[in-house]
Order: sequence, then C-alpha cells, then structure tokens
Amino acid sequence: MKSIANFHHSIKIFSRGKGASAVAKAAYRAAELIHNDYNGITSDYTKKSGVIYKEILLPDHAPAEYKDRSILWNAVEKCERYKTAQLAREIEISLPVELTQEQNIILAREYVQKHFISAGMCADLCVHDKGDGNPHAHIMLTMRPIEKDGNWGQKSYSAKGKKIPTVDWNEQTKAEDWRKAWADIQNQHLQKHGFDVCVDHRSFERQGIDKVPTIHMGVAASQMEKRGIRTDKGNRNREIADINKEIRQTKARLRKVKNWLYSQPIQNTPSFIDVMSLIAEAKTLSSRWQKIASLQAQAQILIFLQENNITDMEHFVAKISEMNNELKDVSDEIKSVDRRLETLALHLAHCENRRQHKGIYDKYKSLAPKEDVAINSLNPFTKKKAVTAYEASTKKQSAFYEKHTAEIEAYKDTEAYLKAVLNGRMQIPINTWQSDQKELTAKRSALAENFYSIKDEIKNAEVLRRGMEELMQVETLRKLPQKMPGVEL
Repeated sequence: MKSIANFHHSIKIFSRGKGASAVAKAAYRAAELIHNDYNGITSDYTKKSGVIYKEILLPDHAPAEYKDRSILWNAVEKCERYKTAQLAREIEISLPVELTQEQNIILAREYVQKHFISAGMCADLCVHDKGDGNPHAHIMLTMRPIEKDGNWGQKSYSAKGKKIPTVDWNEQTKAEDWRKAWADIQNQHLQKHGFDVCVDHRSFERQGIDKVPTIHMGVAASQMEKRGIRTDKGNRNREIADINKEIRQTKARLRKVKNWLYSQPIQNTPSFIDVMSLIAEAKTLSSRWQKIASLQAQAQILIFLQENNITDMEHFVAKISEMNNELKDVSDEIKSVDRRLETLALHLAHCENRRQHKGIYDKYKSLAPKEDVAINSLNPFTKKKAVTAYEASTKKQSAFYEKHTAEIEAYKDTEAYLKAVLNGRMQIPINTWQSDQKELTAKRSALAENFYSIKDEIKNAEVLRRGMEELMQVETLRKLPQKMPGVEL
C-alpha cells in the first residue's frame, strides 16, 4: 500500500484595490529589480536567496517580448485602468521532497504548461528551495486572455444587463480541478522515479480514510525534529499516529472475532461452562505465576460473561455485534473531536502569531509611501520630488522587509487565515476557542476511557473465541474414524 504524502496547493488574487502590485510581487518571487511604470516605484529584491529556477511561459500567440518579466507585468499594470483591478492570480504549490531539484523543475513546468498555458494564460514560474526541506513554487498567472493578434482581451462583457466572463478561470470548480490535477501529475512523476508514495488533494474524510489527519509541521518544527529536538507539533503528530494505529488494530482484532463467529453455526456449539473449564485446566502452564495469571484471566472473563448476560453462542454473537457498533461510534467521535481540536489549535496558533508579529507588521506598514497617486500624471517638478520620496520610502521599507520577512509574511498569512475563519465577524473569539478547547480535551479523555474499555472487552472475547475454537477442534477429532492414521484422540 502506498503511503500518503503531504499536499499543498493554495490560490490567491493580487488586487490593486488591496495595495498589491503585480510588478512588485513578480520582482520578489524572482529576486529581481523591476521598475513599475504605472506608479514609478522600483522594487529591488536582488539580495533575496533561494530562487533556483525562474521562467516566463507563454501561449503561442503571446508577444515574444513578454518573455521579459519586466515587460510582461508592466504590460499587465498598464492595461488595468481601475484602482480596484485584479492584477494577477498566484498558485503556490509544495514540491515533493523525494524528487531532485531538476526533477521538481520538470514537474512544475509540465503542470504549468498543461493546465494554464494551454488555457491561454501567461505564467511566471519561480521555484524556491533553500535546502530546508520546503521546496515549493510560485506560479503568477495573468487574469486577461491574450487575443490572437497579441493584444489583451476583455475579462468580461455585458449582455442583457448581466456581466458575462470571457473565460472560465474564475469559476469555483476551477480551484478543485487545478488541485486534483496537481495531485495527479505529482503521483505520475513520483511513480516514474520509483517512489511508492502518493499525494491526494482531498481531506482524509473526503477520501474515506479512517484516521485523524496530522497537523502541518512548518519549516521550523520540521528542522528541529530532523536535528532530534522534539517539538509540541511533532509530539502531537506522534500521538495522532499512535491513536490511528490503535484504532486500526483494535478494529482488525474485533473484525477477526466477528468474522469467525459469523462463520460458525449458532446451534450445537460448546457451552460457556465447557469453555471456562478448558481455560481453568491450564494444562500447559508450568509455573506458579502463569497459573495465577490464568486465574486472573478466568475471573475477568467470568465478569465479562456475567455483566453482559452471555450464556450461549447467540448471546455472544449479539454482544460482538454491539461491541462493533460501540467501537465504530467511539472511534468516529474520537476522530471528530481530534479534528476540531486540531482546528482550534490552528486558530489559537494564528492568534498567537498575530500577537507576536503585529508590532513588526505595523512598523513595516508605517514605512510605506504616504500617498497612493499616479506619479506619471504630475508635472515634471512635482513628479521628480514625488519619485524621490517614493523611492526613499520604498528603499527603507524594503530594507525593513528584508530584515523581518518571516515575521511580516507570517502576520499576513495569519490575517488572511483569520479573515477567512471569521467570515465577516469583527471580533476574534479567542476566549470561546480556548473554552471549547478545554471542554473538548476533557471529552477526549472520556472517549479514550471508553475506547480502552472496549479494548479490554475485545481481549476477553478473543480468549473466549480461542477456547471455543479449541473445544470444537477436539469435538471434530472425536468424530473422526478411530483407525485414521496419524490422529491421536
């Protein structure tokens, strides 16, 4: 059976209305210096490390000069007139650590070519790998189609008072299609290079996999674990792996007992008095301690029979069926609680990130140019002063960003995450999340007790099943012809 690897595929839109610049984003992803003709600002990220490959991929009818990153994204900025315009779509994908850098580049290029270039988009592919176990790629995509004559086409047109998109790139189903396509092509390349591992774009629940998902480790925690330093996230993942293994093994044990019982006739089976007598004989037990352990097992089984009113095979079968349902309910509830606990832990971790990095992010924002104006519309004297002010401010902000990139990006990710979670609500319900976490942790402990109680009952059921099986084998031998060679009665 193939093991399941991690999968990451996120989609975001860069919008001018939210202060984004396609030129600045492209410069950062590619670690380049690019001047933005739209606002007169130069973005310089030439000191950024970790970019191992970058390429502009174009449809056949796109102008050849768009192979130049600066020309492409300045053309995008120029054709978008509105202050709220959507400038670019970005897809960020994690690359499989099993493959080499060269193999990952080939994989990423094939994915981009097959699913975006063929659809008429221009793509800016940048592959990042700092050697920290987190190889990934950024794919910046144009939002407008390019016409056959090489000019930018319309995003939409009006018909009978309705806005009709000219392409289907913004449809909700596209995200699912692109995610599935990324999983499929990864699996093809992993198999091609001899790896018995696969990825899946669906959650475990959607896949029908009966286990709790592990939590995302992140680069810092992953590196600490590789150095032999145990982390809270690593410990939680080990705990999740253990419970998944226990649930899987316990279900297998009970299924074995149930399958055996269901294959036996209910009538003419050994009585439980006979089974208990067989267990009590303990013929093979030599030491005193073994005999004491046998007596303890007998006592447990007797209590099991009495508490569940099991007097015959029919009652035993009914009890096994009941245990099977109980085990399913408890394990399902454990997985449900664990999923919610992981979600709450993620919510609260983002809240803590927000608290830690807010000061740095606020400082970063305060260094931004004070006014958002189209510099090219100013008179020459004013324009020169404005450009100087913009460039000075931008340079200072860029230097601050380079120093605090991790904190600033972490804060941005946290804000985007919380915005999606809150869904329009203004207040972050930290107290409610903490209270829910406390209640669910207590519930999780109670469910664990139920689970281990069922495991004990399964152990008793297994002993009874073995005793019955042994008696039935003896009975079968007694019915064989007495002169049958090689058989001792």
